[in-house]
Formats: sequence, C-alpha cells, structure tokens
Amino acid sequence: MSADRLRIGFIPLADAAALIVAVDKGFAAQEGLAIDLVREVSWSNVRDKLNIGLFDAAHLLAPVAIASSLGIGHVKVPLLAPFVLNCNGNAITVSPALYEALAASADGTLHDPNVSARALAGVVRRRRERGDAPLVFGMTFPFSAHNYLLRFWMAAGGVDPDEDVALVVLPPPYMVDSLSSRQVDGFCVGAPWNSVAVELGVGTILHFGCDVVARAPEKVLAVRAAWAANRADTLARLLRAISSAVAFINDPAHLDEVAMLLAAPRHLDVSAALIRATLEGRLRTKLGGSPRTAPDYLVLGRDDAARPEPIDAAWLYAQMVRWRQTALSADALATAKACFRPDLYDAALGSGVKPDRAADAFGAFAGPAFDADDISGYVAAFKAP
Repeated sequence: MSADRLRIGFIPLADAAALIVAVDKGFAAQEGLAIDLVREVSWSNVRDKLNIGLFDAAHLLAPVAIASSLGIGHVKVPLLAPFVLNCNGNAITVSPALYEALAASADGTLHDPNVSARALAGVVRRRRERGDAPLVFGMTFPFSAHNYLLRFWMAAGGVDPDEDVALVVLPPPYMVDSLSSRQVDGFCVGAPWNSVAVELGVGTILHFGCDVVARAPEKVLAVRAAWAANRADTLARLLRAISSAVAFINDPAHLDEVAMLLAAPRHLDVSAALIRATLEGRLRTKLGGSPRTAPDYLVLGRDDAARPEPIDAAWLYAQMVRWRQTALSADALATAKACFRPDLYDAALGSGVKPDRAADAFGAFAGPAFDADDISGYVAAFKAP
C-alpha cells in the first residue's frame, strides 16, 4: 500500500524540530506517511496555504489558529491544534546602541524585566523630548506570542506600544538583517535568530521570552477542522510520528544529531553549534559574553507541554482582547478554546485523562494572575500604560 502523502509548511525556526525530525529520522514513514516539508518565509504564507488547502498541516503560530477560527485579521477558516510543538523559545534582542541607552537609564540590573521596561520608558521619553523618531521593534506577526511578549514587557514599564514605539511585522529570517541595517532597534523572534544576531555582533539579547512569561504557548501543529474530520486516521498517525520525534529530540544522546539535522541548508541553514546551544537552553546574550543557561528557554514537548490545553488558548485569546484585536464574548472564548484539542492528542497517543493545568503556570513577571473564567477582570486589572 502506498504511503499517504502530505504537504506541511514550516518556517526555519528551531521549534520546527519535531516536524523535521519526524521526516528525516523516518518516524513519519513508520506511520505510513510520506511528508513533503515546504520551507516558507512568512507566517502569512503558511496561514494562507493552509487555509486554502495547499498544505495539509502546518507549523503555525498558536494565536493564528485562534484568529483564523474567529475570522479576525483575515478570512474565517476553522483550524485545530491537536499538538503543541513548543512552549517558549523567543527572546527580545536589541541593538548595542539601544542596550547602552537602556543601561544608562536603568535603576537596577537589566536582567530584571521590570527594570528594563522602566528604562525603556526613560529612553522613549528622552527621545520624544529631543524630537527623535520613535524606536522601532520587529515582531513576527500581529497574532503571535512575540507581539504579546513585547507589549507585555513594554506596558509594564509605562510604555504604550501603540503610541510610544513602532511595532512592525518582519519574517523571522529577516530580523537580523533588519537590525544590522538599523531599520529596527530591536525585535522579538524565535530561535535561533536572536543568537545569530549576537554572534554577528549586531544584537544583544535583553530577555529570554521565559523571563517575561514563564510558560507561553508558541507553535502548534495546525490543521483545518474539515481536514481533521475527513482524515482522522491520517491525523492520528501524524501525531504519533511527531510524538516519536519529540522523544528522540529530548534524549540527550541525540543532541548533536538533531542540531545537525536542523542546521541543514534545506531547513534552518545556520550553525549547528548555535542550534545545539538553543536546544540546551545555553545562549550567549552578547558577543564574547559567557553563556546564560535557562532550561525552559525552549520547551519541545517535555513535561506534557505537547498536549494542547484549552486554558492556553484562553490565555492567548485574552491577549487579543487586551490589545484590542477583538472584542470579548463568551462565544468567541469558546471558539478559541475549542481550537486546542486534547481529545485528539489523547486518542492518538493513548494518553490518560489529565487534570487541567493550573492557570498560574503562565508565570508572567508582572500584572494580575490569569483567570480563564474572568477574562474581563483579568484584562481590566492591567494598568493602562
């Protein structure tokens, strides 16, 4: 019997690792799947090709699956997320010049995001007084954890991200060049592009994403709801293949091999050493500096992180509401939560019933505790910048 052939889109990021390993190490073939991995540059390309059926599945920003299902920012196409490819993995990187300005303005160590956010407010204020143009920060998509992490950090220091700075959308592979050419002053992007900026001497990592929110849902395997209904067996086999890949990746004995696979020109096309450091959570934050270690910098499926939890979707939806991307409604919240499908994950992988994850697991550095049952109160509790 011939294998089921699937086309799956991905962006060259370390958090595409499970898809890449599932194909290159034969886990997909073991499940009777022949997968064509298609490298894309922008998230809009991935979303659009998935929505119109040119892709069967995709490596996708988790908030995009929700936005597509709600029909905000683009056409309405119901998407499902039956597997979380990773939590965390982002970082906020700034130019050396901005880092020096922040250090001069800081009332403490810049390692503390409260301190750096207040320092940013001081830099923004002085630029305005001098008549300078606003600082420009790159992020990968309006519906992305990158956007929300930047906004979360800035607002905690009193910076209005819609008035005081300019936030622009850039594809992940273009971030470093944009920083090098001084088109942006900083960015939030996934690995390995922050490390690439550091190694080239054009950027300094200010914060890992997990400094801002300890556990942020990031990328998911996304499929159209109609496709999932019609190809239930194929989807289950795909989930098993990806789960096998996750187990392979998280075995320390395979670290070098995984780094080499991801480094290939057809995948990320960057140094295997940088990718290995990323997988270890051991990154240099500035050129010539000592590595900083953060075990949760990038979480690829371990500790049940691959299981899609509706509370994660609720948290992402709350960020959309906070930043006025959509209005709050009970129906929309239900639709958002329904995008994350632990039932499909459990059925494919034989997982037992698990208790709902605690809301405080998000661990944001500032602001109120998240309450999925009172999103209105959660949003209202933030002080306006």
